[in-house]
Amino acid sequence: MTPAFAAPGTPALPLHVIEGSALDSWLDTQEAPVRGWVVANGFTGARGQTLLVPGPEGTPAMALVGYATPAERARHRFLLAGAAQALPAGTYRIASGLSGAALATEAFGWLIAGYSFDRYRDKAPAAARALIAPEGLDAGRIETLAAAECLTRDLINTPASDMGPAELEAAARSLAETFDATVAVTEGTALLDQNFPMIHAVGRASPRAPRLIDLRWGDSGPKLTLVGKGVCFDTGGLDLKPAVSMALMKKDMGGAANVLGLARSIMASGLAVQLRVLIPAVENAVSGNAFRPGDILTSRKGLTVEINNTDAEGRLVLADALALAAEEDPDLIVSMATLTGAARVAVGPDIAPFFTDDEDAAAALARAGASMADPVWRLPFHDPYELKIEPGIADLDNAPGGGFAGAITAALFLRRFAGAGRYVHFDIYAWSPAATPARPKGGLAQGSRALFYALPEMLGL
Repeated sequence: MTPAFAAPGTPALPLHVIEGSALDSWLDTQEAPVRGWVVANGFTGARGQTLLVPGPEGTPAMALVGYATPAERARHRFLLAGAAQALPAGTYRIASGLSGAALATEAFGWLIAGYSFDRYRDKAPAAARALIAPEGLDAGRIETLAAAECLTRDLINTPASDMGPAELEAAARSLAETFDATVAVTEGTALLDQNFPMIHAVGRASPRAPRLIDLRWGDSGPKLTLVGKGVCFDTGGLDLKPAVSMALMKKDMGGAANVLGLARSIMASGLAVQLRVLIPAVENAVSGNAFRPGDILTSRKGLTVEINNTDAEGRLVLADALALAAEEDPDLIVSMATLTGAARVAVGPDIAPFFTDDEDAAAALARAGASMADPVWRLPFHDPYELKIEPGIADLDNAPGGGFAGAITAALFLRRFAGAGRYVHFDIYAWSPAATPARPKGGLAQGSRALFYALPEMLGL
């Protein structure tokens, strides 16, 4: 789908978004018949309430949506989108009740509420509830973000049978063609020739050739490199996952899907950066030539890695890509990956934890995440845990024992390859486990919207 606001000038029903505490003051501005109708129908401004108010001819003259209380809004995201589903099909314009960041967030939620993944089933189109772009809103930017969200969801929701390394490459090439970017791909045994040994090692057991996808766009401004984990399906390798843990592994390329969505937003908005997107795309499969527990791999950077668990493969493919990224000394490197279960234990599925040593970047991300309903939370690069990733027999251990601080030790592992420049790592879930307003169960963009809004500040634009 291509989310878009209704064309300006389209006949639209006025929509008033009313917080419970503001209802009385709003009613004071209305004629007696409107006041009587609202009171008689028990509208209080509570969360999820909607009400059509008739005009003199009996046809709807306006619609009301309850906007709850500030405390409830802190607990429930995209309230307008949730309430809008109870309104009849038609076109609406926000007449009162929203401004600033809340207006942008709710308008974005309205657009993405229309998302549905229908590739594999016949489904009648849902009743359309269109919205006129509110005055004072950068409608193009909101539409851009909504399109990026839908791209990310589509990529994650597609099953691994139709979203392997080649299909992920095709998605990157399609995006590049749309925005006049370039793509270079290193595939199969050429990974060994070009010194990406760990990407090759993880992906070599699958008949679907591993590859490194390298997209570039822009020729001026700060250098920004995005690195996304593209494990298109993760069996766990020889350390095979149990069935319950393998069920969602089509989403293990969620980091790649998120950086492609973010790249789309950056290119569509014309952000003045030199953008590079690196995606190591592999399938972690099982066969006679699979890499083994106890193997020692030599990375692109030259650091050796002892394999203590083949199910800790994401950090291996990211390590080679991060080493390549660091060789150009960009102004900022950002990695995004569905990397550890430990991150989910720490913050749950709804929050995107991130790691950085850059205080200004951390503050910018926190502000952007809060204002755009894209919750992020900083976790520490805790230096004393460096000892946990040093096994003694090799430079690094890909799966330290003990069961503690798994998200932190994984992030520390990646930092070893990201160079000495500015680096931010996101350990995301990329999945909504239950349907909520504007967020159906399934693939999800996490952290990428906060990044998009924070990047100008982070890069001095």
